[in-house]
Amino acid sequence: MQNGNYEDGPDSGLATKAKPKTKKPPLYKVIMLNDDYTPMEFVVLVLQEFFRKTQEEATEIMLHVHQRGVGVCGVYTYEIAETKATQVMDLARKNQHPLQVQLEKE
Repeated sequence: MQNGNYEDGPDSGLATKAKPKTKKPPLYKVIMLNDDYTPMEFVVLVLQEFFRKTQEEATEIMLHVHQRGVGVCGVYTYEIAETKATQVMDLARKNQHPLQVQLEKE
């Protein structure tokens, strides 16, 4: 303290820490594969329920998968992508559909 005023110089006693650089976790795409047996309505339902897509978005993705063979459902951290893929596959099996999804690092 000098003359009742606080100094901000190098010896002011203020501790400044350099922020550690946080690395963003890698992201993974959940990819849906086309098959000739899973009903389109089921695919739309899955996209709405597990990937929070609107009816319109889900229909668009479903048609893309149908026409091109594959499509991206969403992009997430590994744990979330893996959980969503497992949930989709479990529901598909319970409903006796051969629907397949896989993860791909972005």
